[in-house]
Amino acid sequence: MGLFGSSTLLDWLETYTFPVESRFGSPPDPKTGHQTQTDPKDAPLLAQQIYDQVISRTLSHGTTCASYYATNHVPATNALSSLCHTRGQRAFIGRACMDNPKFCVDYYHDFSAEDSIVATRQTIEYIHTLDPEGKLVKPIVTPRFAPSCTRLALQNLGELAASYSPPLHVQTHISENVNELALVKELFPEADSYAAVYDKYKLLTPRTILAHAVHLSADERALIRAREAKISHCPASNSALGSGICPVRTLLDEGITVGLGTDVSGGYSPSILEAARQACLASRLLGQSAAWQRDHSQSVDGKGSDGREKLSVPESLYLATRGGAAVVDMANDLGGFDNGMLWDVQLIRLGGVKLGKKSPLDFVPGDGNADLVKTGPVGNVDLFGTESWEEKIQKWVWSGDDRNVKALWVGGRLVHSRV
Repeated sequence: MGLFGSSTLLDWLETYTFPVESRFGSPPDPKTGHQTQTDPKDAPLLAQQIYDQVISRTLSHGTTCASYYATNHVPATNALSSLCHTRGQRAFIGRACMDNPKFCVDYYHDFSAEDSIVATRQTIEYIHTLDPEGKLVKPIVTPRFAPSCTRLALQNLGELAASYSPPLHVQTHISENVNELALVKELFPEADSYAAVYDKYKLLTPRTILAHAVHLSADERALIRAREAKISHCPASNSALGSGICPVRTLLDEGITVGLGTDVSGGYSPSILEAARQACLASRLLGQSAAWQRDHSQSVDGKGSDGREKLSVPESLYLATRGGAAVVDMANDLGGFDNGMLWDVQLIRLGGVKLGKKSPLDFVPGDGNADLVKTGPVGNVDLFGTESWEEKIQKWVWSGDDRNVKALWVGGRLVHSRV
């Protein structure tokens, strides 16, 4: 099957994600139901090395601030926190909570709702000791998604987040896949909607990040807006798993805060630039969907779309920068160059075509001078010297990659450079 194959979300979790994540630590002690180890060095070397590589890779793609879903293992989650702090990446770190035996696989889950809370507190306490003022690394309460948690776990996690001052951030998934919607309805028949499940347990707050939100109803969107929760749009993951196309324009028009996410490894790339690219592309297909045409049948062309659903390059970059900052509740600190903002920036270099004095028509094949394409340290973006500033940005968005990221600073500290 590979990473994605022909599978959808729920199948992919069971066949790929859970088996991989389970290798990041040991299950809880069967006698106590709790994890007995908390030291990051107790995490398997595999987990330490993979997390270190993840941080290196995201930094190389220009990510100054990330919100991470770790596994449910305390030492490995603490290792991720320690590595982010040492490497200098701004991060929200969440231990994935999953105690529902009706959904979770038998070899990888929390033993109980109590186990979820105890283990989550252990990671919160570690992060608060590591970074007492939360200048770089912060904890985030992480019910994986509603089907993975019992009602008691959801209730306890909501209470846990609210017990701190200020309240802790919360991250989870919502309305990613139609089969997931059916599962939520089956597991929580008393709830009016998927969003209502989180709202009932006080998990829908101004400090909540909801990933995906592909299939929200109008009532759910109104509830999310009323609670001031935020949405992380993950277009690459939505396409890779065949989940659907998120109607981002609708969310924005209704006043919901939206940023971009990669959802790695549900998504195939750790690059937010790729997410911005895919956000543009996905929005261009949205108007062709039957659902969009049904809901917008009164549009000006009579075909269900007036084109407003399409996101422009400037809009996608906004979602990748200021939008993302707003989603993690740091709109006044990150995402721009306003006076007083933190110096979280990347230096981008684009390639230039050297115009020589000799005609390429005079080159002889095989003499070493007739290469049509010369790849180099600046990637695939070629500038010919005639582009406006806007056209340079367009070229970078559509053709750029990590090779264009020459340097990265977080809080004024150089954390990545490429020769």
